[in-house]
Amino acid sequence: MAPNAAEDLSVESISPFGTARATVKDTPLSKDEVKKFDDYFKASLYLCLGMLYLKQNPLLKEPLKVEHLKSRLLGHWGSDAGQIFTYIHFNRLIKKYDLDAIFISGPGHGAPAVLSQAYLEGTYSEVYPDKTEDIEGMRRFFKQFSFPGGIGSHATPETPGSLHEGGELGYSISHAFGTVFDNPDLISLTMVGDGESETGPLATSWHSTKFLNPITDGAVLPVLHLNGYKINNPTVLARISHRELENLFIGYGWTPYFVEGSDPETMHQAMAATLEKCVTEIRAYQKQARESGKPFRPLWPMIVLRSPKGWTSPRKVDDRFLEGFWRAHQVPIPDAATNPAHLKVLEDWMRGYEPEKVFDESGKLIPELKELPPTGIRRMSANPVANGGLLKKALNMPDFRDYAIEVRRGGTTDAPSMSNMALFLRDIIAANQTNFRLFGPDETESNKLGAVYQAGKKVWMGDYFDEDADGGNLAFGGRVMEMLSEHTVEGWLEGYILSGRHGLLNSYEPFIHIIDSMVNQHCKWIEKAQEVEWRAKVASLNILLTATVWRQDHNGFTHQDPGFLDVVANKSPEVVRIYLPPDGNCLLSVMDHCLRSNNYVNVIVADKQNHLQYLDMEAAIEHCTKGVGIWDWASNDQGCEPDLVMASCGDVPTMESLAATALLREYLPQLKIRFVNVVDLFKLVPEIEHSHGLTDREYAAIFTTDRPVVFNFHSYPWLIHRLTYRRQGQHNMHVRGYKEKGNIDTPLELAIRNQTDRFSLAIDAIDRIPSLGNSGSAAREKLLNEQIRCRNLAFENGIDPKSVQEWVWPF
Repeated sequence: MAPNAAEDLSVESISPFGTARATVKDTPLSKDEVKKFDDYFKASLYLCLGMLYLKQNPLLKEPLKVEHLKSRLLGHWGSDAGQIFTYIHFNRLIKKYDLDAIFISGPGHGAPAVLSQAYLEGTYSEVYPDKTEDIEGMRRFFKQFSFPGGIGSHATPETPGSLHEGGELGYSISHAFGTVFDNPDLISLTMVGDGESETGPLATSWHSTKFLNPITDGAVLPVLHLNGYKINNPTVLARISHRELENLFIGYGWTPYFVEGSDPETMHQAMAATLEKCVTEIRAYQKQARESGKPFRPLWPMIVLRSPKGWTSPRKVDDRFLEGFWRAHQVPIPDAATNPAHLKVLEDWMRGYEPEKVFDESGKLIPELKELPPTGIRRMSANPVANGGLLKKALNMPDFRDYAIEVRRGGTTDAPSMSNMALFLRDIIAANQTNFRLFGPDETESNKLGAVYQAGKKVWMGDYFDEDADGGNLAFGGRVMEMLSEHTVEGWLEGYILSGRHGLLNSYEPFIHIIDSMVNQHCKWIEKAQEVEWRAKVASLNILLTATVWRQDHNGFTHQDPGFLDVVANKSPEVVRIYLPPDGNCLLSVMDHCLRSNNYVNVIVADKQNHLQYLDMEAAIEHCTKGVGIWDWASNDQGCEPDLVMASCGDVPTMESLAATALLREYLPQLKIRFVNVVDLFKLVPEIEHSHGLTDREYAAIFTTDRPVVFNFHSYPWLIHRLTYRRQGQHNMHVRGYKEKGNIDTPLELAIRNQTDRFSLAIDAIDRIPSLGNSGSAAREKLLNEQIRCRNLAFENGIDPKSVQEWVWPF
């Protein structure tokens, strides 16, 4: 220890070993109860080792042999004991206080911990009848773990009681808070791994208490599990002093209670007392707020549990540390099949849990232990909140057609698509005050959604200033959740919908990349959940991307990135949907569809500024229902073969493509041009690859197979080529989109940089039409001159010329 280190930073004070050291000193358990809890602990740990190692001889009725072991040993042991320890002691409180609770496993790679509880509580056998509570059922239960044709090594969707896989770390706290919003009776007991605690998303999520209303919401009880090591390194929070750790969490707004040690008897008493202290504090805060009708923000309780990594395993094997060291992280004795001495160590270790005493001859947990956990839906492994589709109620939706923007002639009406849609969203919130919330990172007002505050303001449990009354839109009981952490608000939304509610995330398009990986993980969860028969469908994860690339000219290059669509397009076609409505009425239709859907990740891309409107409501509904279509009013190829197909996807690209079409018809009136717009991006994919995809016949009827197509796309152009690569005539597809060219620009100048502007598109079309030969050269020259003139005016005046700003469809 450094000479100037704090006095309480000593090896002894932060050691995970020894007799229990705890903030709460009570001893609520009798000796008999301590023994029962310890026996239940042993039964659980035995099951964990069985899952890691065994495919035969599940109760060790005969000496352990190599042929009883799985050929490939997979899984994680290190966090199992601490998770089980917390789980079984909370069960006592569920029974004592009739609590409604779920368990969230942050270190979800320690799935044996939660699987063992589901099995011992009987839930596993209920949902998987072949995994019976007997020797044969136990054998099947062991063999399936991390085994081909079985289940994964995390708290996957196949795990009863789980709504958080815990494979990718960092989201346990935000998911937990999502489950308790508008769920006033729920306590989400959340294990936070000390490795997980080093992640950015987890660090920001501790602030979630500033948004938790003790009247309308439940509570999260975090248990920070300091077992000291990650895969091969110490963990940061396990190697700092008590004083630092306590101050850290007080600063976050929590009251930390410590439980530390490895001696089972004293640790059982300490954990039982500490959990009970936390539960009674939670209930007291809620009672105070609910009876007074005055919400407030207490320093909510949390627990710091310090126990050895791989607790209860041998301290050393071959004189090398195992328990309390990084070697206990995964499979603790990996060479048991090839080292006879280590096989014997494993057998002795497993027999030390006394399976013959905690299980009867048939392989079932003995009755005096079977009575310890709660029953029915009070079991955390059977709580319907963790299978939220069972609790989901359909939204009370107003008729989106009542919010229609009047469009008498396509491309001539300028209107605020996003602000108008906000009125629809406002009334959805007003009609669904307990099961719908709007989430976002400090951008709701900026994204032109401010009308929603008429139905529900922003939740804020922090202190208030007088100025907040002047447009702050803050309230203790709001419906809008804003925090400048995309990770946290996304985690809240995921927890909210996975526990049976509905919501929408709005975000600036360029910064949605911050949660690429979170959305990726949610997609994987939904895809797997669809394969699990007992999983009910949950509401879709809806993401509205605005402040889009083509109107980030003023913010510059850093704010220009539409590539989230590429990330989403990589996911399973059973799960993802991408919509780019070209105008306000299409945005209303798409939003209504997405909010009514289940088990999808819907991405909606629409800019927040005023834009030209193209379709009246009836035409918009038809267009969005089809997902792609020919705009007859913008085409002049009726009854004949087109010379050119002009296609667009996205609101700004559609305007530029229409303007290019108008220029071509003005300069080259003999051309027959078909105008196509795409709303549903996956219509471009063959129907055998995506359920929304067009058949080849349908595709050819719109895009042709032998005519040039100039496709103006909202995002990176290569995505369109990827989606259409199997289509006949794909070589005729010429895509323009964002090509990573940007600066502080005008809207048109930004488009010119990326060749998505009207002049570049029209020039490109002239170059692609074989029948023109060299006859289009004069028109081409005019277009190039006009493009140069507009760009120079932008550099001189800082804005686009009025002819561009006020352009409308001329035909």
